[in-house]
Amino acid sequence: MSEEILRFLREHRSISKTNNLWKFNDSIHFRPLNESLHICSENLEDHRQFLQDKPRSDYGQLPVIYFVTPTYPRREQIPELTRLAHTLLHIPRLHWLVADDQEKCNNFIDTLLNRFGIPFTHLMSPMPSKFRNEKPAPRGVANRRAALQYLRQHNLTNGVLYFGDDDNTYDLQLFSEIRNTQRVSMFPVGLIADYGVSGPVVRKGKVVAFLDSWVAGRRWPVDMAGFAVNLEYMAQYPYVNMPYKPGYEEDLFLRSIGLKMDMIEPRGNNCTDILVWHTQTKSKKLGMIRLESKYLDDRSNLGALLLNLKLMGVASTTENEGRNALISKNGKEKPHSIILS
Repeated sequence: MSEEILRFLREHRSISKTNNLWKFNDSIHFRPLNESLHICSENLEDHRQFLQDKPRSDYGQLPVIYFVTPTYPRREQIPELTRLAHTLLHIPRLHWLVADDQEKCNNFIDTLLNRFGIPFTHLMSPMPSKFRNEKPAPRGVANRRAALQYLRQHNLTNGVLYFGDDDNTYDLQLFSEIRNTQRVSMFPVGLIADYGVSGPVVRKGKVVAFLDSWVAGRRWPVDMAGFAVNLEYMAQYPYVNMPYKPGYEEDLFLRSIGLKMDMIEPRGNNCTDILVWHTQTKSKKLGMIRLESKYLDDRSNLGALLLNLKLMGVASTTENEGRNALISKNGKEKPHSIILS
């Protein structure tokens, strides 16, 4: 075990040595990476015929980008995954790991992912119940840990790991920049906190420091979308980890893979270009439509439409909450009973 890993573990966990085996005393935020994996669905074949006006076969020698997207149920979930998919559709040699914070598999997401033809794995990765009441809750950690466990269990060491949230905006150039990461590459992320940006400070082609409005003792004060990791390099560190500690996930993950300043590869024109934006969607409550169930038959499109919205977690129908749904005709609102009877 390297001195960097030992130092990391001494800082964040207690260690004892018995019969030459290292044993770790788990804490509330730090647990060994031993997630139980549940794969909802998986498609390892790329069904896209053309990518960026070239046959898919032209890209056969490129390293694979393992694009990890944590997601969770909310009414914006499906539209954000759809928007992200239409970015990823342009990227050759990409495997999309979609990890969903749910207790059961979402069949609608399975159908959605299969539709795009991108190689994907859909994981069920619920947050442990003891963290759900924390303020703030460590959202996305269980998802990313599940993806790390998937990579380890499948012994995937040829390619590049990137954590890509479903509400970010990605320049296609980003994927070309990170694909040849040798150890860890970094680049600025736009729309982060007070400065509107977070990223490395580069002098003479080397990363020497970081610009971020919230340092908080972090050795690596970077955003989750601001770095990529070579899987062969990461495989050298058997104790790779990510804690259930909001704000410190990136820092302690990068510490767990023994990162040093002189290892970092600046991308994005020496970290002067913004290739990823932290564009968060404002979340709203589930929409409620008061409509008598007897009208949700095949007399109109509303039955099928509202069923789809319910499956997507966007809106739900009710017979006894809120005001009746109104439908307009010729500029006048009408009770749905008049139009649908």
